[in-house]
Amino acid sequence: MPEKIIAYTDGGSRGNPGPAAAAFVLSDAQGTPLESKAFFLGEATNNVAEYTAIIKATEAALRHGAEELTIFSDSELLVRQLNGRYKIKSENIIPLYRQAADLLGRFRSWSVCHVTREKNGRADGLVNLSLDRRADVENQPFSAGANKKAVRLGVLISGGGTTLMNILDCVKRGELNAQVSAVISSRSAVAGVERAKNAGLNVKVVRQKDYNNIDDFSKGIEKELLAGQVDLVVQGGWLCLWKIPERYENRVMNIHPALLPSFGGRGMWGHHVHEAVLEAGCKISGCTVHFCTNEYDKGPIIVQRACEVKDTDSHATLAARVFEQECIAYPQAIRLFADGRLVIEGRKVKIRL
Repeated sequence: MPEKIIAYTDGGSRGNPGPAAAAFVLSDAQGTPLESKAFFLGEATNNVAEYTAIIKATEAALRHGAEELTIFSDSELLVRQLNGRYKIKSENIIPLYRQAADLLGRFRSWSVCHVTREKNGRADGLVNLSLDRRADVENQPFSAGANKKAVRLGVLISGGGTTLMNILDCVKRGELNAQVSAVISSRSAVAGVERAKNAGLNVKVVRQKDYNNIDDFSKGIEKELLAGQVDLVVQGGWLCLWKIPERYENRVMNIHPALLPSFGGRGMWGHHVHEAVLEAGCKISGCTVHFCTNEYDKGPIIVQRACEVKDTDSHATLAARVFEQECIAYPQAIRLFADGRLVIEGRKVKIRL
């Protein structure tokens, strides 16, 4: 039995109150996954869902025989309340707080810490899956010793490499059964190249201007992907159109910083997208993970996540909020691919349960 358990928890409601779900992900102190579940709660508020996640996680940790428990939640309010730094005012939450406090008191030592949403992607993903299904979800995450083969990723970059770093962080935290086996940059003097090298990755620079035509450029990319025995190509801030070879059809993903089909197409990247969203007066934006075709932003949509557009937003503040959603959406799409749950029918992607 593990003496110490690490738990990531999340809860959410679509409507507040509205359809709600709570989830937890447990691992031991060495990062070995133990258990992960989501619970559909029916109609409830965000706060009820967040507290339910804490209660379910502590109950599960006790069943595993843990004596020490560390919980990570992306709810700052809940963390402050459980640490005695903020008074609970809602009569609906007080009984849940008392139940959570009683359960935590059964451990020799415990702590409840705040974590940013992008670092709580596994629990968040389970909550959304439970809400989509309107049912409980039991999801056993992979372990390093499992027989399941890690999906080999080829990551294409053209800039800072932030998407690449997010993927590497997810792999390190045990949220992705994957390895980055190839990194290709379309530019030699960008921060992403240095970041990848500092992470111990071998980066290949394949520049469009070094080739006579797009066909040769595309073959240069394919050569490096084949050398890395890549299963799935992940475009992260990649700005060059290339012809996807037949062997990689439906095996190339891209993430776009808007809700496609709006604000897509040639020239719509980075700050250009966010400026266009603000100029249009949109109230929501978000990100889209899609399979790539040989047209800009036209491939079948896999995952979308939304966020608020505030009246005070600049393109930079909106970009930061969208990126929080990207850090959740891309790993989710990669997991679905690795689990063989993506089925393409015409221009639509269906997700197997």
